[in-house]
Amino acid sequence: MMSRSYTNLLDLVSGNFPAIGAETERKRFPRVMTLPGNISELDDEQTNSVTSENPSSIAGDRIIIVSNLLPLKAKRRLDNKGWSFCWNDDSLLLQVKNGFSEDMEVLYVGSLPVDIDPIEQDDVSNYLLEKFNCVAAFLPPSLLEKYYHGFCKKQLWPLFHYMLPFTSELGGRFDRTMWEAYVSANKLFSQKVIEVLNPEDDFVWIHDYHLMVLPTFLRRRFVRLRMGFFLHSPFPSSEIYRSLPVREEILKALLNSDLIGFHTFDYARHFLSCCSRMLGLEYQSKRGYIGLEYFGRTVGIKIMPVGVHMGNIESVIRQADKELKVEELKRQFEGKTVLLGVDDLDVFKGINLKFLAMEQMLKQRQKWQGTAVLVQIANPARGKGISLDETLAEIEETCKRINNELGRPGYQPIVFIHHPVSITERMAYYSIAECVVVTAVRDGMNLIPYEYIVCRQGVPDAETGLDVSGPKKSMLVVSEFIGCSPSLSGAIRVNPWDVESTAEAMNEAISMMESEKVLRHEKHYRYVSTHDVAFWSRSFLQDMERTCADHFRKRCWGIGLGFGFRVVALDPNFRKLSIDDVVAAYCRAKSRAILLDYDGTLMPQNSIIKTPSAQVISLLNSLCEDPKNIVFMVSGRGRSSLSSWFLPCNKLGLAAEHGYFMRWPQHEDWETYSQGSEFGWMEMAEPVMKSYTEATDGSGIERKESALVWHYQDADLGFGFSQAKEMLDHLESVLANEPVAVKSGQFIVEVKPQGVSKGIVAEKVFTSITESGNQAEFVLCIGDDRSDEDMFELIRTAVSRQIISYNTEVFACTVGQKPSKAKYYLDDSSEVVAMLESLAEATNSPAQSDDETDRAQQRTGQVSFS
Repeated sequence: MMSRSYTNLLDLVSGNFPAIGAETERKRFPRVMTLPGNISELDDEQTNSVTSENPSSIAGDRIIIVSNLLPLKAKRRLDNKGWSFCWNDDSLLLQVKNGFSEDMEVLYVGSLPVDIDPIEQDDVSNYLLEKFNCVAAFLPPSLLEKYYHGFCKKQLWPLFHYMLPFTSELGGRFDRTMWEAYVSANKLFSQKVIEVLNPEDDFVWIHDYHLMVLPTFLRRRFVRLRMGFFLHSPFPSSEIYRSLPVREEILKALLNSDLIGFHTFDYARHFLSCCSRMLGLEYQSKRGYIGLEYFGRTVGIKIMPVGVHMGNIESVIRQADKELKVEELKRQFEGKTVLLGVDDLDVFKGINLKFLAMEQMLKQRQKWQGTAVLVQIANPARGKGISLDETLAEIEETCKRINNELGRPGYQPIVFIHHPVSITERMAYYSIAECVVVTAVRDGMNLIPYEYIVCRQGVPDAETGLDVSGPKKSMLVVSEFIGCSPSLSGAIRVNPWDVESTAEAMNEAISMMESEKVLRHEKHYRYVSTHDVAFWSRSFLQDMERTCADHFRKRCWGIGLGFGFRVVALDPNFRKLSIDDVVAAYCRAKSRAILLDYDGTLMPQNSIIKTPSAQVISLLNSLCEDPKNIVFMVSGRGRSSLSSWFLPCNKLGLAAEHGYFMRWPQHEDWETYSQGSEFGWMEMAEPVMKSYTEATDGSGIERKESALVWHYQDADLGFGFSQAKEMLDHLESVLANEPVAVKSGQFIVEVKPQGVSKGIVAEKVFTSITESGNQAEFVLCIGDDRSDEDMFELIRTAVSRQIISYNTEVFACTVGQKPSKAKYYLDDSSEVVAMLESLAEATNSPAQSDDETDRAQQRTGQVSFS
């Protein structure tokens, strides 16, 4: 039976919502759900949810590796009764075990490369779990077609390789039924993981673009699960990725991981750019580690190219020698200089461009005609790719034309091998090739160059242990658009679209001096041999452990439905402000200080009308009328705006421009933070800001009396952020000897006098109350942005500085659930106004008006500001 939570999720992603009034009454859930701790499935059936409170049944760490395919080979038995299975030694997922400690158990979850009859699935599942530690996920053929051959291969894979579906023939147009199948398949994989998961002990490592939304399904069930994701394909630039209709759903799903891995910085940079442009997130680098702050969690970004399995390659080399494959090829290509290409047959591998470059080289460098041979091995396509037939026809036509034009009896310039080639035969080709050429126009890691380097290094004789093969040398011509290109600094990098340059690179590679070939090879071999697949997997696991180290230190809340689900991680002492607690403390206190921010606190940040409403004015007047209260509006706005807006509130204290100007209640004069301040620095800073404003469309300068602020929220976010960082450095250099502070904020760069902060306002208010002979018994401080953190910080240290009493009841509150120095939060400005209403009612209640004696005592204790 399909779970209700599953159908809800599919309804959300498809945009189709179930009709109300079905045969059975359905439970109604709010569109946004907030639950503490661990989130369980919300099904009509009373299922027992697996939670992280369940005791672990396995001691020690275990890692669950999840991928589309299990690292197994399967074939039907000869008697047609059952299946036989064995490990696929070529699978990267099998090789990652070498990087883990011996006592770490590895469990695999994935599908099988063959279709298993439903009648046999239970037996196969039990056998694979017992013999191979593998959990099989069986996808129905109809689902597999839309999930793998549909969404994965026709939509995600082309897009990630920079192919946009401008026409229906060129890549598949977005098909929501395929997206729903993708979600369904990921849901099925999550169920298989949950069946064997020990959430307290296990690590989960998800691989590649087939399972990009799986983190959300797992995180919904286990908010503290240690989970990583590695993408083995390129990640496109934001200009390409943003064309995907479900772009935000996939990004948010990935961000439910703890660590996200990429082969190169380019791929990671594109991902970070997408998070910035589409989700408004910014990343930070701390001690060499890149992290994204996402609702209190730090999502790590790992950049580490995968490596090869040295032992496997060396054993295959020995096998090739034993089978005399190398000697056979040496005889076949005797007297020839062999260039080698090994690629999967698909539209992105640039095989035809390679042939054209070979033709160009032979025509320009005629000395190679008759001696230089390009051997191109084309592995069969892994799936139903785009334009496969057309691509193959084009390659074969080009090959035939070049061989007819430049070939001769006994010599073919291009040898095209289009059939499966065993790994031993491939190693034999590596051994006799003078150069490997990779001209992919867009590719993931591509380990062919790594394999070639290891093979050309050779292995010592098995009996004597001596290496008598002579100097080691290898040459590489690689596309700059493949993942391994940045790590091969000795390779000749080319733009594969530039046929002439590629031809010249191929000529240079085979014409280079032997001594230089040896030096380049040695440099490459040092890297490949030390950064093998074990190093890669060990490094990823260590970073996942580091990223997840504080999982159990914070309180975690799961919020939202569908792919809007995310985990909010907060300090254990951080909790929602209880209005009842505030009102009770308010009523007990005889001396109170209330400090309020304006924008984002009393007024919604996105409100077009910025003037305070009549309701806010009335509430502030009610609070100010109570002689026990001192109320201050602490804002970054200028004093002219605050004066005009709050003219009806003459008993309200005002602090403008983050506290540079202060006006005490019932006073008309403004005090300045520093009398007689010089603002000559503005004449130095403003021209700098103007130059960046002219160069950054959508930015602007706000000139205050005491500060200059550069805003770039309406500019291109990526460019604006880059310009802001450059401006910050520029201004700090120009104003190094001036008494100012240069700070960056949310879409701003601000220059203001040193020492000015909202914390100074709080200190002055508390000190004034203390000097009047009292100490505040009740403190309420509310704000929403970074500048308000200065007030919260001051309040945390106020007791030790003896400006408020140890017994003072303090309520420092931020607006929105986010990391803060405040101890409490309210969700939005409407809740702030509702709380002030409750305080105003308590102020005006009869219980607050005792006899005249109490009033006289209150007046005696009133703070004087004269």
